[in-house]
Amino acid sequence: QVQLVESGGGLVQVGGSLRLSCAASGITFSFYAMKWYRQAPGKERELVATFSGNPYMTNYADSVKGRFTISRDNAKNTVYLQMNSLKPDDTAVYYCNAHGVRVAAGKDYWGQGTQVTVSS
Repeated sequence: QVQLVESGGGLVQVGGSLRLSCAASGITFSFYAMKWYRQAPGKERELVATFSGNPYMTNYADSVKGRFTISRDNAKNTVYLQMNSLKPDDTAVYYCNAHGVRVAAGKDYWGQGTQVTVSS
């Protein structure tokens, strides 16, 4: 059974930081690109950051470049999202996604989401 469990969300003031974690189980972690999405009320789900499996590459939405950092620990089957200089527009539910590549191509798994609220 595949599980992606996010943690680390919460309420933070403008300019503050949070670190989200997503622990994966039931998958061969290295066969998956790990992604963070977010969805604000009334808006579509937005891709925030990607950490590709192999080769290791990262990509970010323009809105978070220079403020957010995605990282992964393959030994712990965990992906992180370090969020700095948070803004009210960053308020959303953040979702972890495991996107299969190579032998796992076509497989996609989602976490349950974690709420991030940035207060001004």
